Amino acid sequence: MEEEVELRQYWEVVRKRWVIVVILPLIAALTSGIISLFVLKPVYQVSTTLIVGAKTDSAKAASQMLDNNVLMANQQLAKTYATIVQSRTVEQNVIKDLNLSMTVEELDKLISVTQVKTTEILDIQVTNANPELATSIANTMAQEFTKAIIEIKKVDSVSIIDKAVTPNKPVKPNKTLNVLIAFVVGLMASVGLVFLLEYFDNTIKTSDDVEKLLGIPVLGVIPNYTTGKQG
Repeated sequence: MEEEVELRQYWEVVRKRWVIVVILPLIAALTSGIISLFVLKPVYQVSTTLIVGAKTDSAKAASQMLDNNVLMANQQLAKTYATIVQSRTVEQNVIKDLNLSMTVEELDKLISVTQVKTTEILDIQVTNANPELATSIANTMAQEFTKAIIEIKKVDSVSIIDKAVTPNKPVKPNKTLNVLIAFVVGLMASVGLVFLLEYFDNTIKTSDDVEKLLGIPVLGVIPNYTTGKQG
């Protein structure tokens, strides 16, 4: 019973200032939507995948590639190759090939290279506000990396699995998610504000307030009647 009474009191506090609870989340969601649409620049992400390991020219060589020792060695090589992808030499060649007006450091910030779990596959991701440029950088990175590996390792040990394709939709900002988060935050803030206002409100409005203040029961209430003029 006490829990029901407390819940009822909480509901009365929220209901009394329901305008704040409704308006504040809507304003927050609307503001977030406007910022996501007109202020934040869209960012696109593309990726290309490479497989590390010597190419096979015969069935015997192919069976050898399935050997655990060979697979483990190729996985370790993948970690080394991930570092070579973002080497200064490769990135400088990419800048030169595409005639980019950026430094190696600026290009490096756009690139992320990861090994796909414990496989021999490398995933090169490029993010940029220009989807066509991001695609060109990713594919050129793969080409220049392959050339560098041929020169360094003296063998053709990298194959491109998937080339980067120009995306149609940006990865961020996520407008729907931003609006939803803003609405939830606004709702939490509005409820907190309502209870804060209630806490600082010391005015007496109902008979229940009188009972709580004086600690004695109310015996009667004088209604407020408005008398009209009689002609």
